[in-house]
Parts: sequence; C-alpha cells; structure tokens
Amino acid sequence: MWITHDDAARIAREPIPPGYKPQSLDTSPQIDRILMEGYRRMTLTEKARRLGDLCEAVDEFGRIGIRQRYPNASAREVELRLAALRLDRETMIKAFAWDPEKMGY
Repeated sequence: MWITHDDAARIAREPIPPGYKPQSLDTSPQIDRILMEGYRRMTLTEKARRLGDLCEAVDEFGRIGIRQRYPNASAREVELRLAALRLDRETMIKAFAWDPEKMGY
C-alpha cells in the first residue's frame, strides 16, 4: 500500500530527527521521509513491479540513445548494442558473434 495524502502531510509536519540525512542530496528531509515511509508500506510485489518498471525505463532510454547514434539500425542491431552496454566483450562475441569494439555500442 502506498502512502496517503493525509499520511504524507502528517510526516511532513513531524520534526526531523537530529542527524537525519536524506538518501539524495537534492531531496528535502521531509520529502525523503515521506518517500521512505511509502517504500516501507509497499508489499514485495509492489516493490518488484516498481523495480521492473524502472529497468524497462532504463532499457528504453538506452534504445533511444542507440537509435540517435545509429538511425538506420535494425531492431536486432539496437538490441545487440543495448546488450553490449551490459555484457563483457567475450560474452557478446561468444553468444552473439558481435564484437562491440569493432561494431560499437
């Protein structure tokens, strides 16, 4: 269960504990505490779904960058270049006969 508006407002009004540091330097302590409470309330399934969505978003950003650099690339080539960003050169050559050092990323 995600956090309600009323819960968020209550958390934001609570005093910040001494020494509390947000997870990110560009996030206020109040917002960070609301976010952390929301994550605590999420079920494992909700957290897994959120993680999957983030992974899909990262992949799509990678594909967009590849398409910008290689506008004529086929769908297969885009996926190979995406895989080459994650896998080591030897694996890419063995598994896909794709040498990222020669073909690019």
